[in-house]
Amino acid sequence: MIRRTLAALSLVLLATPAMADNSPNLTLATPTPTPAWSPKDGDEIRFQVLREGKPFGTHTVSFDIAPDGTLKATTDVRLKAGVGPITLFRYALDATETWKDGQLVALKGAVDDNGDDGSVSAMRVGNALDVTGTEYTGRAPVGILPSSHWNVAQTQASQLLSSEDGELIEVNVVDKGPDRVKVGDTSVEANRYLMDSEIDFNLWYDAQGRWVKLAFEARGQLIEYVLTKPF
Repeated sequence: MIRRTLAALSLVLLATPAMADNSPNLTLATPTPTPAWSPKDGDEIRFQVLREGKPFGTHTVSFDIAPDGTLKATTDVRLKAGVGPITLFRYALDATETWKDGQLVALKGAVDDNGDDGSVSAMRVGNALDVTGTEYTGRAPVGILPSSHWNVAQTQASQLLSSEDGELIEVNVVDKGPDRVKVGDTSVEANRYLMDSEIDFNLWYDAQGRWVKLAFEARGQLIEYVLTKPF
């Protein structure tokens, strides 16, 4: 997710109650590790987004695998906040990653961040990704990961490619150790990681490397991603 989302939310949270609804150094990225968990065709990660425990939106990642093994990961995010029938904040992200042999070979994303549009298109060419985005156009190193968070390998990353606008985002990830996360009517063991960037947030992955939670605070209010069903 979603640097722009977190920044925008931090500006509107005090004013709105919850409602449903630069060229890089191409040597920076390390080889993409193979995660313990690999999605299967038809898998889906579906979160309900809560603000102070109240419905705020949804975030879904779905996976499709072609006969040749090409993986497509499609992210759909919808968030909304307002006062009564008046919508004061709206966010929508649609992004598709294409993976081949464990490497990102293409990315396409478009975001409507409360009327501020962004987009990115990236394609692997030779030993780099050619990126065209509203925040960055140029080359990115092979092995860089998108900012979609489903891939536990990003806990070892120092730089992510924004799936909203193509920005190359510098991150520092700190392993905060084991924890337990509620999923449906049960709880699962997971490891928590603090991702330090423009806005800090926490990510949880279970023992198999599956994304099971995200949380951050903005102006004293807690935003949580809660899985709607177990894996």
